[in-house]
Formats: sequence, structure tokens, C-alpha cells
Amino acid sequence: MAVRVSNFSVSLDGYGAGPKQDLDDPLGVDGERLHDWFVATRTFKQMLGEEGGTEGIDDRFAAAGRQGIGATIMGRNMFGPIRGDWGDENWTGWWGEDPPYHHDVFVLTHHSREPVNMAGDTTFYFVTDGIENALERAIQSAGDLDVLIGGGASTIQQYLRAGLIDELHIAFAPVLLGDGERLFDNLGDQPVGYQCTELAASDAALHVRLAKVAG
Repeated sequence: MAVRVSNFSVSLDGYGAGPKQDLDDPLGVDGERLHDWFVATRTFKQMLGEEGGTEGIDDRFAAAGRQGIGATIMGRNMFGPIRGDWGDENWTGWWGEDPPYHHDVFVLTHHSREPVNMAGDTTFYFVTDGIENALERAIQSAGDLDVLIGGGASTIQQYLRAGLIDELHIAFAPVLLGDGERLFDNLGDQPVGYQCTELAASDAALHVRLAKVAG
């Protein structure tokens, strides 16, 4: 079992999302451009029940990033644009009735909410007592499989600061955003103890795989 970040896209100037996230721009202004490499792949097309898509380097990373995941942790901003109290609780995520996870997803939040059961065996649980508790629950849910730290950037930062991430795959997209949420801000003296285990480039992205050094 490993705690990993996979298929997380970052701009050349370090942003994992653009500014002004809302219903029209769930990844912030121009943030969707970060994922052009992913949405073009055969793996993404298969997720939508479609044929075609690119193969090669990008598809290899896209497919590997989805394999062996038994539970996901995400921040509230990744789940939706709602701030503060949940209100009428009608919001159930960006992904429609059948989200692409098909396992338990633990959403970090300061506001409690009952679990949301979705089609395809996805259940969203809302965790109000910290990242360690969320990880403990995710590990228990995942069994022998890995736990994915899905994002956004601030959620990954919290787990990096705590030294709880074993592996990271970052895809650098040929995009400049100029503003938004930077992945490697607010880390203090972290991350340390990681080494690059793979570096591969396509026409659409530079893929970097990092792993924590044992010891």
C-alpha cells in the first residue's frame, strides 16, 4: 500500500489550478488547459465510454495513475465551489451521477455532512477532524490497494508537510497561468527525501515521477 499523487497537472509557472474557481471554471480561469494532455488520451476516452484517443507516453501515465487505487482523499474545493455551510446539500460533485472513482472518497472539510452515495460504488465521506484521520479511514477502506491524494494543491501541500506521501506523478503542461494555486508553496522545510525515478516528455506534457527515499 502506498499513498500517492497521480496525474496531477501543473503549469510551467507552478500552478495546479487557475484563479477564480466557480461553476463555469471548476479549475479556475484557464485551468482546464492543464489537462489537455490527459483528456486527449485513450484512457480518458475509455472513462467516457468512447473509442479513440492518443496512445504513447501520455496514455501510459494516465492509465498507470488510475491503477491500483482503493480510496481517494480530496479537498473541499476539488469536490465543488460551495463555501461555508453546505446549505441544502444538493451539490454532489462535478462528475454527474456516476463519478469516475468507483471507491470511497474522503473529502476534507470544516463543515459536517452525511455521506453521499453515488452510482458505480462511489461514496463521498466528509471528514472534519483532519488529514491524519482522513488518511486512516482511507487506508482502512483501500485494503491492500493504494490511497490517492487527489488534490487540489492545498490538500497535497498538507500531506507533503506531514511527510505522508510516498509517490508523486506531476505532469507539467506547456501553459502559463500567472495566478491561481501553486503546488509547491507553503511547504516550509518540506518536501525533502524524494528522488526522481522517472522523467519522460511528450508533445503535450513533461511527466515527473518522484518517490520518497527510504530511511
